[in-house]
Amino acid sequence: MSLMRNIARSYRAPGKVVSGLADDDLREPQVLFFGLLACGLIYVAQWPGLSRAATLDPSITFEQRMGGALFGVMFLLPLVLYAIAAMLQLALRLTGRAVPGLHVRLAFFWALLAVTPLMLAQGGMTAFLGAHPAVTAFGFVVAGAFLYMLIAGLRAVMANARLDANEDRVRKD
Repeated sequence: MSLMRNIARSYRAPGKVVSGLADDDLREPQVLFFGLLACGLIYVAQWPGLSRAATLDPSITFEQRMGGALFGVMFLLPLVLYAIAAMLQLALRLTGRAVPGLHVRLAFFWALLAVTPLMLAQGGMTAFLGAHPAVTAFGFVVAGAFLYMLIAGLRAVMANARLDANEDRVRKD
């Protein structure tokens, strides 16, 4: 299925989307693409707010703000995302749920990619309203949608990991 359809479906059934992606011939470059695409869209979502900030405070130009955002979002954020995914995998392993790291990264990066349309909307709101309580409230909506999709995705990959473990036990017997 197409990327846009999967993103739209993620708002209704995120676990099914992640499970479908995990069942396909999943490889690390595909998961990395999801993470980098999410970072790119998050960078684009910053532009309206950066433009507004540069207009209100011209001491730091728009280009300087864009350069800082580019470095932070496109170079540092992917490293942070991989570290968070590793901590998620470790937390799952400590709770007795061994899930392959690739599947944990898939659930995490996909949840981030799926909420980027909301982040883009929040960026537009920031350009028009600035630091307004409605923008902050919408940020909580974005965070809630991300957590909903992440938890559903992790549940789906944990269920797939259990099924794979059961199949391996049956084959050994």
